[in-house]
Amino acid sequence: MREFCPDYPTARARFRSAATALGAHQEALELHATGPRGEALTIDAARIGPARPKQLVVVSSGLHGVEGYFGSAVQLQLLERRLPHHPLPDGVGLLLLHALNPFGMAWKRRVNEDNVDLNRNFLLPGEPYEGAPDGYAELDGLLNPPRPPGRISAFVPKALWAIATQGMPALKNAVAGGQYAFPQGVFYGGSGPTQTHRLLDEALPRWVEGADRVLHIDFHTGLGDWGTYKLFVDHPWRSDGHSELADAFGRDVVEPWEPEEGVSYAIRGGLGAWCKARMPDLTYDVLAAEFGTQKALTVVKAMSRENRVWQHGDRASPKAEAERQAFCDVFVPPDPSWRERCLPQGVHIVDQAVREAARGL
Repeated sequence: MREFCPDYPTARARFRSAATALGAHQEALELHATGPRGEALTIDAARIGPARPKQLVVVSSGLHGVEGYFGSAVQLQLLERRLPHHPLPDGVGLLLLHALNPFGMAWKRRVNEDNVDLNRNFLLPGEPYEGAPDGYAELDGLLNPPRPPGRISAFVPKALWAIATQGMPALKNAVAGGQYAFPQGVFYGGSGPTQTHRLLDEALPRWVEGADRVLHIDFHTGLGDWGTYKLFVDHPWRSDGHSELADAFGRDVVEPWEPEEGVSYAIRGGLGAWCKARMPDLTYDVLAAEFGTQKALTVVKAMSRENRVWQHGDRASPKAEAERQAFCDVFVPPDPSWRERCLPQGVHIVDQAVREAARGL
């Protein structure tokens, strides 16, 4: 499918060209880091519809770098195919944010230039960038061995043993909740606000100014069953906020970031909670749209392997490039059936958000 781009420069160029063709107001926030060929890296924003709508839909991609190839594909289908033939309802605005982590997207990493998982970096004021979940330190040797990966790996049997002894729910929270003690490890949340964090802190209130309500769809991949999706929200189970979003988007797909009853895990430093806290004077809901690809163990193994290549291998070697592409394929499968199934679902979620916004006028 042509919406899936082979690299970050191609995706960025197509996003900007399609936004220009629709007459979108655009802005580019440049980061200090550069891409594999020295290319500039930017977070690109495109606003369509009224300048200060009361109801605003935000669609973001690439908070987890490499996952942005799917979110970018959804944005391109919206710009190139959907919106030219199905304009927004009067009074509804659409803000597309392309590649919140352009370094990760360009280098086919999940993290940024400082090895930071950006969806663990948005701690609230007063929360310290320190510590790790119970059990993470004991797993660090399994997740982050200080050497490049070899042909034979003991990861799977050791991981299966950890699951058998600790249980999958406890293991998910220990591994994926967000840690601030192992800078070269996986799910590292950083030592302070990243550049993306600081840029959004300045720009996002300006972009949503005038809105009474924001529905923000943030696209991700890698969690859940193959070819299906869940929408994770920052509301407790069966609360009014959860019920309202479940009614709008489907009770079978909307789940809180609570592990007791769903497939997710509790996290620190998530974008959704930060957005709600940053804009307290309006109703701001972030729905993390997670599209399943591989089994959880396969995904974590791929993250560990890619991280070891980056930290301890030759990043410029053909072998490292092949490893990065294999890593990308775990999060954005090249399988045509996955792409043909998931891309329309992604567009459908945005359509639902636009309809819900129109009902609020």
